[in-house]
Parts: sequence; C-alpha cells; structure tokens
Amino acid sequence: MRFAALAVALLFLGAGTADAAAIRGWRQVDRTTVSRTLADEGLGTNKSVVYYRGNAGIPQPIKDEGWGHIGDTDAIRGHVFDAYQWTKDTSRTTKMFLVTLPDGRSFKYEHELEPGEPSLNANSFVTVSPDGQWLVAGTLEKVQELFVFPAPVLNPRVPAGGGKLPLVGRIKLDRPVRSVQGCDFINAVRILCGTSDNFNDLFPTSMSFLQLDLAGPVRGGDNRARIQRLGQVPMDGTCTGSFVTEGVDYDVATGLLRMSVNLPTPCSAETAVYTFRRR
Repeated sequence: MRFAALAVALLFLGAGTADAAAIRGWRQVDRTTVSRTLADEGLGTNKSVVYYRGNAGIPQPIKDEGWGHIGDTDAIRGHVFDAYQWTKDTSRTTKMFLVTLPDGRSFKYEHELEPGEPSLNANSFVTVSPDGQWLVAGTLEKVQELFVFPAPVLNPRVPAGGGKLPLVGRIKLDRPVRSVQGCDFINAVRILCGTSDNFNDLFPTSMSFLQLDLAGPVRGGDNRARIQRLGQVPMDGTCTGSFVTEGVDYDVATGLLRMSVNLPTPCSAETAVYTFRRR
C-alpha cells in the first residue's frame, strides 16, 4: 500500500542506520524476514500466535467478488478483524470489514461512505479497542481523523451474520498524518501507528512511527488524540531504495511490539518484521 501525492520532499533512500530503528521508549530485540507474498500488507497476533496478511492470501471467493486488497489486521479474544478495499471497478461506494470467529466462521460487514470520508481505495488498517467493543480504521490519504465502528459480533450493536456497519465516531487528531499503514492499541487510551509517508513536510523525517494519546477510551462517539512522533520506522538490510511500512501489532500478553516493512528491490521478495520491547 503506497500513497502517491506531492512531488516534493525527501524520499528516504539507502541502507538504514542505527537511528532508523530508534523508537523512543522501545528497544529492538529481533529482526526476521518472511515471504512478502504472504505478509506484504500487515500482521497481527491471535492468542500470541503471529499471523500475517497479504493480498495473495485473500480467500478466492472474496477476491472474486471484487475485494482485491486487504489492509493491516487485528485480533482479540480469538476474533480476527480485516479491512478490505474494493478493486474491481469504481462503482462501489462501500468498504468491507471481515470478522473471523474462533470456530472459523466469517462474516462480511460493509460500510457505506458518508460525506467527508476518504475514498474507497484507502481502507489501510483496522484495530480493535482493548474492551473488544470498537474498531478504529484509517486511510492512506492525508487526513486529520480516524474512524470508529462497532466491533461486529463482540459489540451487541452489530450481531453475527454480516450486514451493514455504521460509522459511530471519529477520532480528531491534533495534526495531519499521511499514509498511515498500520495501527494497534497498546492500552485503552494509546494507539501506536506506522506510516509509509515518503515526505518530511508533516514530520522531521519520512516513515514516521507515531503515538496517539486519546482524550479518553473509545466509547462509540467522537474523540480526540494528541500525536507524538517516537522515531522512524526501521529501514535496514543489504538493499537500498524505497521501504514501505505495512503492519503494526502489539501483543498484550507478551508486551511485544512488532512492525512489518516491505523491502526494496532486489530484496523485494521479503518483508522484514521488527520486534521491540519497552525500555
């Protein structure tokens, strides 16, 4: 997922340095790689088991319908939530969220865009609040808000079986962000996000890693968040070029923070996964 905008500003090129992996408040404890075919769009943990998301792994019936792009994922209590974009044509006016239950059943929920919401081709991530009641989703465009929905199945407002998913609130950010690829709650009032923003007009460097401090827990209405930049998403390895942030996940059970980054050519067959612990 990459958002092409602006023709000026800094594109981070070259191998990463120690500073590139410096995330304030966190220390890197591991780096591994996985096949980009399976992991080029995000990652999550389900009962402390790491799982990945890639466009090649979209179930064929869903892809055949026209949902050809998947975003960064999240899971809670064995329920897995995925964000989908419609890629078949330009006729659709909905986004889709898929919930997969612990027993393997899955249900589709579509959200009809409301005035002021970004375009359909921008359903870049979904994360679920720690109480399991609310989904927060975002977009690749330059925005100053995130979007809140009831968490299907877990929230009684949206029962199992599929159907429509209403927008119930917006999280107003205190400054604009661009190309937010993945986010995850680390507690009820804090969200961590990775961007693939190649420019430095909004923050001091490209590929910023951000902390969003909410005014209060998500309750199904509007909220506010103050943004702090914690550093730059890691960019290292033997290949130089354009790195793309994809996924962010925090495992409450282990305290591990992970982020996934697609590597540049000729390393582009792989996605790097970085693991952090609190300092």
